Amino acid sequence: MYHGTIKLVSDNTNLLVERVQTGVRLEKRLLKVLKAFAEYKDMTLGDLLEGIVLHAFDGKAPFSKDSMARIADLKRFYGLNLDSSASHRLKETVESNLRRKTAQKVKRKKTRQEGNVRS
Repeated sequence: MYHGTIKLVSDNTNLLVERVQTGVRLEKRLLKVLKAFAEYKDMTLGDLLEGIVLHAFDGKAPFSKDSMARIADLKRFYGLNLDSSASHRLKETVESNLRRKTAQKVKRKKTRQEGNVRS
């Protein structure tokens, strides 16, 4: 009697996915550590984030002991003193909000001006 086929996926099998650009905002020092670690691992920031999230979704730790030591070094270098206890408690500074709003206004104005030039 036939019970089905089991196919094991090897680690080097590529999976085709559709990626989208996103405008995620992150704490500045956290982003520096992530970018530096991605560079150290010779991968893109997006690949690193996807890996972290997929491991978290499976309830697994995303980093080896050696990677954790490297991340600790990078956190010290970039002055990142946050840990998981800071999660959901981060608030932007007034200056950060003002810079973001000013940049948004400039972008909207530039977009309107470009639209007028094309007309």
